[in-house]
Amino acid sequence: MIPVILAGGKGERFWPLSRKHRPKQFLSLDGSGISLLQATAERLLPLTESWEGLWVVTSALLESGVQTQLPQLPHPNILAEPEGRDTAAALTWTTLEVAKRYGEEAVIGFFPADHWIVEPEKFRQTLKAAEVLAKTQDVIVTLGVKPTYPSTGYGYIEQGEEIGIFDGFPAYKVARFTEKPNRETAENFLETGRFSWNGGIFVFRVGVVLAELKTYVPELVSALEVKGKDAYPELKKISIDYALMEKTQKACVLPVEFGWDDLGDWNGLERLLGGDKPNVELTNHVGLDTKGAILFSSNSDEVIVTIGVEDLVVVRDGNVTLIAKKDRTQDIKQVLKQLGDDPKLKELL
Repeated sequence: MIPVILAGGKGERFWPLSRKHRPKQFLSLDGSGISLLQATAERLLPLTESWEGLWVVTSALLESGVQTQLPQLPHPNILAEPEGRDTAAALTWTTLEVAKRYGEEAVIGFFPADHWIVEPEKFRQTLKAAEVLAKTQDVIVTLGVKPTYPSTGYGYIEQGEEIGIFDGFPAYKVARFTEKPNRETAENFLETGRFSWNGGIFVFRVGVVLAELKTYVPELVSALEVKGKDAYPELKKISIDYALMEKTQKACVLPVEFGWDDLGDWNGLERLLGGDKPNVELTNHVGLDTKGAILFSSNSDEVIVTIGVEDLVVVRDGNVTLIAKKDRTQDIKQVLKQLGDDPKLKELL
């Protein structure tokens, strides 16, 4: 398999730690000193023979950062998009480039750079099954993560008829994709046992996906075939889910069980690190009557003191302090828009 890491995202909901030149995938959020991008690369390397087999697609703005984070990665294996056009463009351009080098029988796996995987060996076993499935069937494999609670923040995949057992794992045709549901719908999904979270991971043979892309988004493929990355300014901004996965009849799902989180915002740290502690503390913290707080500082010398607060996120980075209710962290993007509109504050992005 040729693992491709999608590392062009901004990770805005982790602001102020995540900034324009230092997005979420470049951060170490658990205090280990290993960034999410580096952890992703380490997880995927055993699937390929060497660093020569690993690829990263990112933005031109972040290209040098990727090289710094992954110095062993050959420079030709870093594809730098001149501007962001969402995941359909990134996947299509990368697949075309891999086809030039390895041909249409090559199997590619696409992986977000900023996910948290607790059991890497189990993760790799699942991917080997996905590779067998992609090699032997004309399908596009997506991994469906078994839900552990009725999340309203994830997309869901409903499994249809079983198509076989591959390397010990059952695979199913995709009956449908559903975007982030409300609470009641999410609870109903869990009760059926037929739904899994959409982990945004895809495994396929190059030729299979190129044929499907030419069917459903022919203008995207033709523009990139003719102009390569020079086509980006004219490309429509669209995700691979909308462009292809929700339309193709070749989608199948491999339900998997391993600790997984997409770390969408600061609340992700509580799911990963909270346990039975009253607060998540990635800083020096002195608290009185404080519970349910997530506290982070990028400066090891700083102390955060709290008195009589609940369910707050407090983040210190440089000259910026973020204080937010935990149920309002999705609104960080709105604040960033305000900062971007203020010439004096744009530098904080």
